[in-house]
Amino acid sequence: MAETLVVLHEDNHCLVVAKPAPLLTQGVPPGIPTLEALVKAYLKEKYHKAGNVYLGIPHRLDRPVSGVVVFARSSKAARRLAEQFQGRQVRKVYWALVEGAVQPDEGIWEDWLLKIQDEARTEKVPAETPGARLAMLHYRCLKRTATTTLLELEPQTGRMHQIRVQSASRGYPVCGDTLYGATQPFGPPADLPRDRIIALHARSLTFLHPIRYEPLTVTAPLPATWPALD
Repeated sequence: MAETLVVLHEDNHCLVVAKPAPLLTQGVPPGIPTLEALVKAYLKEKYHKAGNVYLGIPHRLDRPVSGVVVFARSSKAARRLAEQFQGRQVRKVYWALVEGAVQPDEGIWEDWLLKIQDEARTEKVPAETPGARLAMLHYRCLKRTATTTLLELEPQTGRMHQIRVQSASRGYPVCGDTLYGATQPFGPPADLPRDRIIALHARSLTFLHPIRYEPLTVTAPLPATWPALD
C-alpha cells in the first residue's frame, strides 16, 4: 500500500504528495481507502512508528480531482498551514482540460455561487441570491485541440466546485465532469459514479514553510490517465 504513494516533498514538518483520482483525501468511517490512510501507512512504515501517526490536513481535493496535497506532521505546522489556507495566502494553480474553444486566451472570471443544500453541488446564481458567495479566478489557455482547451487556472477564492462551475457555466465543462454537463468522457471507464475521474488537476501549491517561513512551491506531474500534455 505505502509503495504507491507519490511523495513530492518531505521534511520533519510537512509532507506533500500527489493525490490520485478518484481517491478520497480523507474519509469517515475509518477503513475506507483514503489518501490520509495511505500517508499514515507510509510514515508508520518509514519511521517505524509503533503508535498512532499524527497528520494534520489543512486542505482537501475533491474525489475525482488529482494533484498536490500538503499534510502537516505536527500540530504547530498544522495550525500555521491552516492559517495560510484560510487567509488565502497559498497560491493554487490548477490545470483543466475543458470542452470547447475558450475565448479569450486569458482573463478573469467572476461569478456568484451558491452551494445547493443537502447536495454535493454548486450553481451560478445572481449576486443578490441569499447565501451566494463571490467566486473569482484567473485563467489562461495553454494548448488547444480540435475539441478541447487546456487551461491553467488560479482561483482567488475557495468555493466548492468553483473551477468546475465557473468553467461549465460559460459552456466549457471540464472533460468527464458529467455533474456539470460534460459530454466528452475522460479517464478509464468506471462502473460506479464515485470512481469516475475528471480532467482537473491541482498542478502546484506555493506556501510558506510552516517552521522556516521560506516560500515553497511543489508541482505534481500529470497522471498517466491524461493525454500527453505535460
